[in-house]
Amino acid sequence: MTEAAFTLLVQGVLDYGIFMLDPQGHIISWNAGAERIKGYRAEDIVGQHFSVFYPPEDQTAGKPQWELETAVADGRLEDEGWRVRKDGSRFWANVVITALWDEKGVLRGFGKVTRDMSERRAAQHALSERRRLFDHLVQAQETERRRIAWDVHDDSIQAMVAVGMRLELLAERVPETYAAELQRLDASVREAIGRLRTLTFRLHPPGIDKHGLVEALSSHLDDVVGSSWGMPYSFEHHLDREPTPETAVTIFRIVQEALLNVHKHARGSRVDVRVASADGGIVTRVADDGTGAPISQDGARDHFGIMEMRERAETAGGWWSVHSRPGTGTTVEFWLPNPLPIPPSAPTDDAA
Repeated sequence: MTEAAFTLLVQGVLDYGIFMLDPQGHIISWNAGAERIKGYRAEDIVGQHFSVFYPPEDQTAGKPQWELETAVADGRLEDEGWRVRKDGSRFWANVVITALWDEKGVLRGFGKVTRDMSERRAAQHALSERRRLFDHLVQAQETERRRIAWDVHDDSIQAMVAVGMRLELLAERVPETYAAELQRLDASVREAIGRLRTLTFRLHPPGIDKHGLVEALSSHLDDVVGSSWGMPYSFEHHLDREPTPETAVTIFRIVQEALLNVHKHARGSRVDVRVASADGGIVTRVADDGTGAPISQDGARDHFGIMEMRERAETAGGWWSVHSRPGTGTTVEFWLPNPLPIPPSAPTDDAA
């Protein structure tokens, strides 16, 4: 490519502001992308110092000069921060400054490439805000579940245990004709207590807060699927790191609901659960070998649990699907993003 052709190429680029500075930082060339991004025509800006693009606080702090000095020392500098257009409005920019030397090692100036990243930053901000809202929602739901579980355990269950003890005492003191009926009532109370204890476990399973997702799922499979239901199962896990508490709770809840559907509807002989890191998140699969009765993706087969699973996954920014074929079983699969935890002192949008 000839020098003239290269110059035409640079001048015609619209997505990047590409221009040159002299060794002191004054603008000596200007392309169409720079005009589009910053709002200056070439005749308005050539000859001015490039610090005009920086907010007043950066100018006061000496940031433009520091960037040139860093580019000289390191050969290149890349930075993201606020920049100022001709009309005074700010935009978020990615900037690369490259020191240019001649064959004798003399600094001839700088090449500067600017890209407007405002849309990307706005999308990242919206995603971050959605995640914060999701985290708060999960925390609020789990707090309420925990409160209800404690209330049921400390109030309802304890009251029913006391009733059962009174029924036992009465059965010992009344005539035989009444004792049998009291024993049946006592058995009914004990069954109700058992159901309430199962409910409290579902509301707030022990261990997930302290021990993480894998151990919580392993304990749930062992205690509920294996011991209580008597169903063989397998559990495979390949996580490159522990998910955030909110993500872990969401995965656990969806798996919990999927397993309950297997127990109630699948009429299968085993279930297989797998969790693994994939595509920046965690993909989870719950597969049974049951009847494989057709289930629509929107949960039309009057399954509130189906809709709840899908909504949990989608609210977390992921996806959920179910595959079912008669005679081959049903597979519930979903993916949730697994972002790094948000630092308590995360910078605000006004940070430059």
